[in-house]
Amino acid sequence: MVAEAEVVVQQSIPVLDHVQYRSCSTSTSCSNLQEASSPSCEPICSPKLVSADLARSQTDTRSPENTLESTVLDFVPCLRSGSFSDIGPRRYMEDEHMRIDDLSTQLGPFFGFPKPSAFYGVFDGHGGPEAAAHVRKNVLRLIFEDAKFPQTSIVDDAFLVDVENSLRKAFLSADLALADDSSVSSSSGTTALTALILGRLLMVANAGDCRAVLCRKGKAIDMSQDHRPNYASERRRVEELGGYIDDGYLNGVLSVTRALGDWDMKLPRGSASPLIADPEFRQVDLTEDDEFLIMGCDGIWDVMSSQQAVSLVRRGLRRHDDPEQCAKDLVMEALRLNTFDNLTVIVVCFTSLDHTEPSPSRQRRFRCCTLSAEALSSLRCLLDSNGTH
Repeated sequence: MVAEAEVVVQQSIPVLDHVQYRSCSTSTSCSNLQEASSPSCEPICSPKLVSADLARSQTDTRSPENTLESTVLDFVPCLRSGSFSDIGPRRYMEDEHMRIDDLSTQLGPFFGFPKPSAFYGVFDGHGGPEAAAHVRKNVLRLIFEDAKFPQTSIVDDAFLVDVENSLRKAFLSADLALADDSSVSSSSGTTALTALILGRLLMVANAGDCRAVLCRKGKAIDMSQDHRPNYASERRRVEELGGYIDDGYLNGVLSVTRALGDWDMKLPRGSASPLIADPEFRQVDLTEDDEFLIMGCDGIWDVMSSQQAVSLVRRGLRRHDDPEQCAKDLVMEALRLNTFDNLTVIVVCFTSLDHTEPSPSRQRRFRCCTLSAEALSSLRCLLDSNGTH
């Protein structure tokens, strides 16, 4: 039986530049749930349902300079995804991931969400594969059942707070469950990066150094912060709790400052630890400028910047429009750049197959030119001469 995490740690949502904010391999946890993993399946979109779910602010009085907002409110993402994993140069594969393009269908009629709804997760294990596999297997139950995920079709500020609380409680419950599971070594742990899409809302929760990157009109926007010892605020928090950073490692052992599991570094249970499982949240209302989301383990970001990854995926989508192939291309590029870790990538597209821009290389180019009077006269003579034959 999974122990519940009663303590809820409140944490503010970081504000990102260039993003509009509100105020505030693999199977699912249940045996009857099938992972929506084929990129050839129908894109998930519900254009007729968005007005009831997400257009509540349309009734507000807007100034003329905000007329663009009505266009934003009309946008409904059409979801399709692809993923790819590779063991890389490591001896063992410790990554896990999951992707569900249609969450409502997967969980059944007893769960009510704004539509479309989707869930994605990347879990980068260390100290063995047990912790990552355990979290991936149980994450849906922990979030949507045990944590009493809010059931509504209306996205408002109260709903967003409840969603954050459910996700945070699920992360903490998963952390405690790893301590209670005798089949999971106390030295095994995992990072956890999840992305939840409800209508136009994209909410990312992260504990560890996996990263989510949003592409907006070709520009990379980080939707998570790598929790590494060189991150200034994490270093301060670690040192305030009695931990230390040695050569870039937490207590000289771990390269991340947030993770689920690793109970050999958190004991005694219930005490304040420099290593925590609390996730950080970032959220955005998707617009028609948002093209796709990349979720990847640190093996990608060790050798590639967020913008480099976005540019590579964007070129691939314009060429073949296959998110799974794009995920594979990212992994292959990281291997070419000599990454030293396991590799896992998920690419989530927000537009349907028939809503993509043609590749610039495929666009026909026309050149306009003018002819002189002498040239025109010669051309007429030539045509007249040909006509007589």
